[in-house]
Amino acid sequence: MSDLADRARIYATEAHQRINHRRKYNNEPYHVHLSAVAKLVAGVTDDEEMIAAAWLHDTVEDTQATLEDIEAAFGVSVAELVEELTDVSKPGDGNRVQRKQIDRMHLAQASKRAKTVKLADLVDNCKDITRHDPRFAQVYLTEMNDLLDVLQGGDAQLYRRAEKIHAKSVEKLGLTDVSQIHAWSPESLAESFPGVTGPKFRRMFIELFTARDIAESLYSFDLDSDCETVSKIMQRQQQDVASIRINGTVQGYVRFVDLGAGECANGLRHFTTDQVVTGDATLSDVVHVLTRHDYCFISLLGEVVGVICRDDINKPMVRMWLFGLITIIEMRVVQLIQTKYPEATWQSTLSEERLAKARSMQQERQRRNQHCQLIDCLQLSDKTRVAIEHPELLEALGFDSKRTAKLVIKSLESLRNNLSHAQDIVMHDWAQIARLSQRMEEYARR
Repeated sequence: MSDLADRARIYATEAHQRINHRRKYNNEPYHVHLSAVAKLVAGVTDDEEMIAAAWLHDTVEDTQATLEDIEAAFGVSVAELVEELTDVSKPGDGNRVQRKQIDRMHLAQASKRAKTVKLADLVDNCKDITRHDPRFAQVYLTEMNDLLDVLQGGDAQLYRRAEKIHAKSVEKLGLTDVSQIHAWSPESLAESFPGVTGPKFRRMFIELFTARDIAESLYSFDLDSDCETVSKIMQRQQQDVASIRINGTVQGYVRFVDLGAGECANGLRHFTTDQVVTGDATLSDVVHVLTRHDYCFISLLGEVVGVICRDDINKPMVRMWLFGLITIIEMRVVQLIQTKYPEATWQSTLSEERLAKARSMQQERQRRNQHCQLIDCLQLSDKTRVAIEHPELLEALGFDSKRTAKLVIKSLESLRNNLSHAQDIVMHDWAQIARLSQRMEEYARR
């Protein structure tokens, strides 16, 4: 293994390990999948940048690393490959079918090298999903079939292998052709959260908070501005990034860390289409952009005028928004429990110690003339523990196993605790913030 590929292996493995990222169905460390994809790529090429990209292909989507981090660690060429392999659709772009169409068109424009890595990813994922999750495999095989239409420019050997495993999986599921595979039903997601969808919820938690509410103004300089002068201004104003005008129009940006000698043109970076949103974009879309990039830029009348970085997610308005989303989830969990455990029979699933704490809180509330049920006095961890003990509720909440549920719940509790105690949520909870914001945006659009 080359030094570049080995460094990518270490970087990706550690990035996924930091968030305890594991394979959904067998609980294997996530790097097992990355290793399989890298091995498939190495079997058809000795291009070390492609092998490195195979190790890194999920790093930007799933961990705290951004494309700029990849570029700093492995160079522009590897970062460009990872960018081609990273989905560009945002939660606000629509339902899953609409978002997958956008991502598919992004892949259609990718290089042969990136398409080869994607083929390897499809081969490994298809085997795993078909074996462990026949229900979702029907959705995945539809999407894979559509992807194969735009990946013909990849390595011919891997393409044939992907076609073969796709056909074998269709046959294994008892489908005579891919047209028999059921289309994705966006409404199925909403079934878990009735009352969390519709215009009222959208106004309260999606449209009320927008990108313009947390964006910071951008200082702007001409392309031929002296770097030393610009650097002094940015340092004095504590700005990490500034926009650059070319012939009077903002067309790119410079980072403070890139300013050296000469003119700003030497450090110019152009905006990418997935890096810029309008001022009325949802916070979910902002979080999605910041999962990929260090900066999310805000446009007004077609020109970039503001910027949001990850640290802005710590602002009070965003923290209020996230806490509200968690509260909505908690309320829904209680509703589900009450439908399956009449007469508070859920109490048998908890220890006497946990029940005693809830009863003590209930008594205190009643002393204050606050009507409440015992279940309302449980902690979030207790409520979710009760819910996932019931198979139907486990499924209703979208979990395939208790293990998966416990991991997600633990992350959700961490985010809630850090929100409550004014801790840095970006440093500790970014992966959970990204998942939560996307999921709730999906529900709101049903």
